[in-house]
Amino acid sequence: MLADDLRHELEGSGAMVLGPVPDVEGALALLAGESKADGAVLDINLGGEASYRVADELLRCEVPFLFTTGYDRLAIPEWYQHIARCQKPVRVASVRDTVGRIIHEE
Repeated sequence: MLADDLRHELEGSGAMVLGPVPDVEGALALLAGESKADGAVLDINLGGEASYRVADELLRCEVPFLFTTGYDRLAIPEWYQHIARCQKPVRVASVRDTVGRIIHEE
């Protein structure tokens, strides 16, 4: 439900949203597609699997992204500590604002 709310909020702000995608394989397939993402919101847990492979691909493609997670910062591997993070339960407006900030920082 949060993903749908976020999609509606971002589309209402003028963004073209490519997801949501419920699992790691779907997210990797989306990134391999023809559309280049300007930014991404990535839950650390996608369908019961850690999404770090997706994070690595986003970094490789130089796509700015943020994590949404219920995990404490200390549970996130050190090499991802620089990634913006919205702690669950998240406010949709906060995620929207953070996405806008990280995209415009690039």
